[in-house]
Formats: sequence, structure tokens, C-alpha cells
Amino acid sequence: MKIKPFGVEEWMNKYEMEAVYNIAETCVDSLTVEELLELSGEKEKILKDITSMRVTYGNIHGHPQLKELISSLYESVKPENILTSTGGISANFLALFTLVEPGHRVVSVAPTYQQLYSLPEAFGACVKLLELQPENNFLPDMEELERLCRDGVDLIILNNPNNPTGALIDRALMENIAELARQKGAWILCDEAYRGLEHKEEDKVPSMVDIYEKAVVTGSMSKVFSLAGLRLGWVAGPSDFIRECALRRDYTTISCGQIDEALALVALKSKEKILARNLSIVRESVEIVDSWVKSEERIKWVRPKAGTTGFLFYDYAKPSEEFCIDLFRTNGTFLVPGKCFDRENWLRIGYAYGKETLKKGLEGLSSYLRELEEANVGRVTLL
Repeated sequence: MKIKPFGVEEWMNKYEMEAVYNIAETCVDSLTVEELLELSGEKEKILKDITSMRVTYGNIHGHPQLKELISSLYESVKPENILTSTGGISANFLALFTLVEPGHRVVSVAPTYQQLYSLPEAFGACVKLLELQPENNFLPDMEELERLCRDGVDLIILNNPNNPTGALIDRALMENIAELARQKGAWILCDEAYRGLEHKEEDKVPSMVDIYEKAVVTGSMSKVFSLAGLRLGWVAGPSDFIRECALRRDYTTISCGQIDEALALVALKSKEKILARNLSIVRESVEIVDSWVKSEERIKWVRPKAGTTGFLFYDYAKPSEEFCIDLFRTNGTFLVPGKCFDRENWLRIGYAYGKETLKKGLEGLSSYLRELEEANVGRVTLL
């Protein structure tokens, strides 16, 4: 099987650990184990339970109480319609491994997390990209989607809220996409890793699994719950899909770690406290970036409506990878080049991993922009 290198992951692996100001990180400021246990109000009991735990395999398809709490994140999903996985990336893999066969016709939004379109291609599918455009607020264009599906489609892939743009598909547009999929007899896979981090309360959206009968969705503890180190995710979908997914899961993961599941259970029992904390961080941080963008003549963005990431457009005639490497070497500020998303003159910023780091990173970016200005670097067409 041939597969493309994973652009974002290779970039992060190469530079992240040496970054001085990491404003590429996509998680909300990660919790310590101590902080998580303090939020629970049952620290001593939980510690006793974990330290007395036998380190053996856990429940093969996921801890029953954990699956019950995960199902409560949806309107119509039952615990038996949940399958746990080692992180959201594994959930996406299992879903695609189950849904995609050689020759299948797949339409995926782009830009998005590369796994969502490169894996189907590696599995032998014919993949068409629905290019999201800034003039449409990075939302799927229904006319273009219909055109791409005209000759048939087996799977439509969405990412809501979107990484890297922070765009949010509302209920009405979700229902339109679901109706098109229904007419075509297609499945929908929606990566919902950032669902729950809507910047305004009135913008909250349902899960695609609660809208469409042939929808499969993925989620994780990484972004919304600030616990990426647990490596705990899940896939939710119809019963027949979950059965097929479980068969394939036997070839990848025997079970999730018991300690990971135990701590995920603690987090979901405390979800209101964690969400209050994280929404406060995200909402304050996006305001900081928005104010900074307005102060920089050579930078534009479509302000995100959800999640922790945004896509910055710069109008210097300088390739995005070269831009980011020079920036990194100049003052240690770390961003993701648009090249990783096949979009030149764009940069992905992650703005929720710490307010002081964010401010210092933006200062570093501003300083670098001044250097480019002084060097009379050429310009490209602005948004």
C-alpha cells in the first residue's frame, strides 16, 4: 500500500520540541493529572482505585460506564453504538478502514486533517476534494458538492468544526449535506474532534450522527477535554457499522489502556467544569489573535467560529514552509505552514495552549513580518 507522508505530523515531529513559542499546538492548555483529580473532588479515592488496579487488558470494546458517558454527548447515540479507540486518529483510521473499499468514490473537504483524505486514497478509493474557500467562510459549497457527487459517491467526509480554519457548519447546512448523501445512498464520516468548543453559545451545533442515519462520527479526549496524552478516542455510528468496525479493531488494538479509560471517565464526570475552563481559554485567546490580525496589514483571516485553530493568510511572496522555517530560526516562534494543507501563503495557528505563549508568539511573528518588510519581499494577491 502506498501512502503520502503525513505533512502536519512530520512537521510537528521535526520542530515542535525545540520551539520557544509554540503557537502551532492544537489542544486547549493541557491538564495535569493533579488538576484533573482536583476537579473531580474525589482525588484520594481515584488514586486508590488506580494504584490498586491490575495492569491487564481492559474491556475489549471500552469501559461500559465510559461508553455511557460518551453517548451522553449525543442526542440519539446509545452506549452500544460507541467503540473506544487509542485516540481520535485511531478512531478515524478504524472508521475509514471499515467504510472504504478499493474503487469507492469519496468526496472530502479540504483543507482538513490530511488523514481524512490520504487514507481513503491509500485504501484504493477515488478521492475528490471539495475545496473550502475563504470567500465562503471556509464552508462547503452545496453546488460544488453536488457537482462532485454527480456521478455517484460512496462516502462524504467532513470535519466539523474544521481544522485548520475553525469554520463551523451549522445545522441547516448539515441537513442539506445529509439530504444529498441520502439521495446518493452514501455514508458520511464527520471528524468532530473539536465539537463542544463553539466560541458563542448560540452557535452550538448537533453531531452529524444525530442528523443522518448513515453517519459515522469520531471524537476524542484530546482537544475539547485537554487530555491528549490519554490517547483515548471513540467512533460512534449505526449498529451494523459498529459491528464491522469492531471486527477490524481486533487487528489494530486489543483494548484501550485501563488507566487511560479510568482518567477519561473522571474527565467526563467533570465535563461541565472542564468545558467551562476550556471555553474561557478559547474565547479569550481568539480575541487576542483577532485583535492582532487587525493590527497587521499583511495578515488576514476568516475569524474561526469554533475549535482552537485558525488559518492566517499572508501576502508576502514567500513559500509557507520557507516562511515558517525562517521564523522558527529567527526567534523560535512555531507555526504550521499552509503547504501541509496544500495551501500556499497560509499558516495554521493554534491559539489555546497558553495566553502568555500566544502573546509572545504573536510578537515574534510581528517582528519577523517587519524583517520581511524591510527586505522588500514581494507581494501576492491579498484576500
